[in-house]
Amino acid sequence: MARVVVDVMLKPEILDPQGQAVQRALPRLGFEGISDVRQGKRFELEVDGPVDEAALARIRDLAESFLANTVIEDFTVKVEEGAEVAEAAK
Repeated sequence: MARVVVDVMLKPEILDPQGQAVQRALPRLGFEGISDVRQGKRFELEVDGPVDEAALARIRDLAESFLANTVIEDFTVKVEEGAEVAEAAK
């Protein structure tokens, strides 16, 4: 079984109030030196069998149509280290 990770983040030009709230709280909690915080979502998908280019294309379609709101969010798709990968995808 292979694991594919989809990370979804707000686009840089979109205001991130949750990230700003965390950033403002950090100094009060004793964490100095953090200049910016952006909040996002991480999806870990367990895929039956090897992850080839066709499987990655299906997962990209899934991310674009269901996991991310592409008007305000960007996403990345990657095979997690140590996961089973088909020879063609290497």
